[in-house]
Amino acid sequence: MNKLSFNLREKSKENIIVIAHRGACGGNIPCNTMAAYEIALKQGADMIEVDVSCSRDGKLFLFHPRMEREHLNLRKNLRWMNYSKIQKLHYVNFDDTPTQFGIADFDDLLEQFKGRCYINIDKFWDNPQKIYETIKAHGMTEQMLVKSKPNKKVFEVLENIAPDIPYMPIVRDNHPEHEKLLKSNVNYVGVEVLFDKDDSYLASDEFIEKMHKDNILCWANAIIYDYKVQLTGGHSDDSALTVSEDYGWGWIADKGFDMIQTDWTMMLIDYLKRTGKYYK
Repeated sequence: MNKLSFNLREKSKENIIVIAHRGACGGNIPCNTMAAYEIALKQGADMIEVDVSCSRDGKLFLFHPRMEREHLNLRKNLRWMNYSKIQKLHYVNFDDTPTQFGIADFDDLLEQFKGRCYINIDKFWDNPQKIYETIKAHGMTEQMLVKSKPNKKVFEVLENIAPDIPYMPIVRDNHPEHEKLLKSNVNYVGVEVLFDKDDSYLASDEFIEKMHKDNILCWANAIIYDYKVQLTGGHSDDSALTVSEDYGWGWIADKGFDMIQTDWTMMLIDYLKRTGKYYK
């Protein structure tokens, strides 16, 4: 990857783009920390997914909202706290034991990973103008990707505040906004698809070929939030690791998806390379 030039469409012509969900965490290293993101790059991730929150006094930091009890053993909402207090907190590990890792500053993340990888900003819509202005100040809009459920308000925000930032709508079952987005002033680069069954239209050759014909990338999720709600028809990290790599990850790659988000970055990339599915 050229350190000074980022273009998701061009990158997708080289290899399947692998996104590390909240970095690469495990053991004593929590998600959404600088360490987790550095490890993700060591494992070969092309993109890191980060959750951006805002403190009571307007400071942006990395944390998944409403996960304070699970990750910090704290029963307070960080967004109602001043940043000076947030800075004193430490993550706990899987055994609920305090770690040496604190809450990461968004500005610090941008500087540390500037020119090194793509960054998917999750929770962008909680503070779109503040987050965009921060990204712009660091000169990193081309490295970013933001996503959301498609709606009129989102499109208006993008057109009026951040027309240059790469955007993907998140869709389930169908994608009725495709033609509208193509004609808009939104930097529409791809679509994240969610589906329960393999015969979904969003998983069909027809749909994927149409997106590619219109120069739109297709993102699939191997991650699992809740095993009762499948994101990619049962083809997931879980099924790859407990049933068959071919069934879990191979199916996604063979369908022609350009981007795969995973919680198992190194193992996914190893599989894709071993099977000749990684490079285009």
